[in-house]
Amino acid sequence: MKAESQRVGARYDQDVHTMSRRTLDEKVKEMKDQVIRAKAYINFTPTNSTSHFVKELKLRIKELERAISQSNRGSRLSKSALQRMKAMESTLYKASRIYPDCAAMVKKLRAMTYTAEEQVRSQRTQETFLKDLGARTIPKGLHCLSMRLTSEYFAPEPKERELPNKHKLHYPDHYHFAVFSDNILACAVVVNSTISSASEPERIVFHIVTDSINFPAMSMWFLLNPVGRATVNVESIDNFQWLSTKYDVTLQKEGSVDPRYISELNHLRFYLPDIFPRLNKIVLLDHDVVVQRDLTKLWSINIRGKVNGAVQTCKEGEPSFRRMDMFVNFTDPIIANRFDAKACTWAFGMNIFNLKEWRRQNLIGLYHKYLHLGNKRPLFKAGSLPIGWITFYKHTVAIDKKWHVLGLGYDPDVRQEDIDEAAVIHFDGILKPWLDIGIEKYKQFWRKHVKFEHPYLQQCNIHE
Repeated sequence: MKAESQRVGARYDQDVHTMSRRTLDEKVKEMKDQVIRAKAYINFTPTNSTSHFVKELKLRIKELERAISQSNRGSRLSKSALQRMKAMESTLYKASRIYPDCAAMVKKLRAMTYTAEEQVRSQRTQETFLKDLGARTIPKGLHCLSMRLTSEYFAPEPKERELPNKHKLHYPDHYHFAVFSDNILACAVVVNSTISSASEPERIVFHIVTDSINFPAMSMWFLLNPVGRATVNVESIDNFQWLSTKYDVTLQKEGSVDPRYISELNHLRFYLPDIFPRLNKIVLLDHDVVVQRDLTKLWSINIRGKVNGAVQTCKEGEPSFRRMDMFVNFTDPIIANRFDAKACTWAFGMNIFNLKEWRRQNLIGLYHKYLHLGNKRPLFKAGSLPIGWITFYKHTVAIDKKWHVLGLGYDPDVRQEDIDEAAVIHFDGILKPWLDIGIEKYKQFWRKHVKFEHPYLQQCNIHE
């Protein structure tokens, strides 16, 4: 036993000099494993035992937990921490001689592991709920901004509240973009980043549709912050109530508990040909994107007679990632007989739409067909995305992935080279860049297009 303890001690002494060969994370993990083993041995002792060896185990646990806490605050592991690991390993060796019953130990460890997993599961559920709650809650600063702009909007005469360049709204040789949103600051970033990246900003036309509550504030923002030679038009969704009469539907559909998926603005995108009857092509942008390259080149892409040009969302090496069957119910015979379960999905958020072909194919009618079916039987998950995928099934052409990079609203590991090369980066997910819960390292891409020096942003405490 003495020889074994000496061997363990020699190994830990060597670790002090060879620390560079192992990462801090590995050492911390080893310490945590030692603590778990020590606690398992303590559980074998009689209740209220005060034996010398139990006291030794408890002391070693306390020492290591302190070392773990200290390691979380630094980039190195101290010599004393390694010495504590050495002492704990010697104590654990003694414990293995005192408690040699492996089967009982395995049972105890399984019970402890199960308890720990349940605690982790509970904490993750709580974390998900809180993040979702944070994503749905309007930050005070944005609410303040909307209120200030709304009160300002009604001060001038009606004629003074009109945005300029109305005559350009239907020019066929201009580059038309649509954004449906109730977030003023997000829309401002989309518009600013698109225009600043464009080679011909004077031919850029933005069509922003918002709800009736935010219409005054959205309009006032762009009145106070002109976009140079480009054109911005703001409309209220109330102007499109005729869609409900024409198609005998309401825009607010689907029984999802998530308001992101049942909003009227979210479903308005399926009516683009009717909303813009004089246009043949349009790019639809989500309000959580930042544009980094000239998007006017999208108009020159050959989408081969299809309706939709979009980036596919499946990943190389992960054949099941974002496949159709993840979001569409293929146990239903209507779905199984018409669609390929292994088909790759594509991204909403930056799409080039051929509105002329959309009208010719009557895809609005097809959308309503699947919408009504989905109201009668469980065909879809995640709201409007799956119905979009099946509506544009075989009507979509894949474009180069450099046009649109996703994941900045949920994935902290998006490759930097992909972000740098992307024409559009998308904060899809709940971790939006205007929220405190957003992924900090990505916020820089969004913040550089926000006018933080604007008096209203300053007054509403909207800062970098």
